[in-house]
Amino acid sequence: MPSKKSSYYQSRYRARLRERGFVKREIWIPPEFVQVLNDCQAALRVGIIPFIPKTVKGRTMSSDENWTTETLCAALAQSEPAAAGDLVVELVEGADPGILITMTEFGDLPLLMSVSGGQILVDTLLWPVEKVGNVAAFNEMILKTHKILPLSTFGIRAGPDGKDYYEMFGSLSAGSILESVIFEIETLADNALQAAEAYQSDLKDVA
Repeated sequence: MPSKKSSYYQSRYRARLRERGFVKREIWIPPEFVQVLNDCQAALRVGIIPFIPKTVKGRTMSSDENWTTETLCAALAQSEPAAAGDLVVELVEGADPGILITMTEFGDLPLLMSVSGGQILVDTLLWPVEKVGNVAAFNEMILKTHKILPLSTFGIRAGPDGKDYYEMFGSLSAGSILESVIFEIETLADNALQAAEAYQSDLKDVA
């Protein structure tokens, strides 16, 4: 994880949004409309006034409107954050290709994104499970507190060294507009750094 505190990267991220003329507003909505709100926010950021249907429950995207891993990688590589150097995008070849995103604005934090069926999944590794002294107590704590980090969820998966790691991940529809995907990426990066700082005192040093 980056050596600088998450507050440093958060302040840079928020300053960049303020420089672009954005303002922060807190609102309350039913949970089933979170994705709709994200799409609206992403559209408004680029000057598009979104069309809001009278009902959105049950609305689906047709299959030919969905991203694939390859098309999403190409679009991200040509996006405004990539052009500004805020993130670096690389296609990871394999049986199940993925997208490696290096968040330069967040201390070169690596994220891995993939598209499967109708879902886009993005995640990042946090720390090895073996760094936690009391795993059961720690798991209970993060389950009780993870809601303070919106749009992201904790999990455990094997890392490249074969050890189990805590991860943070988020998901959204494969039919989401590009701006919503970018918003999810930036939110996950911000949440991962906040988690690293918030739970640091609960971890132990491992030789």
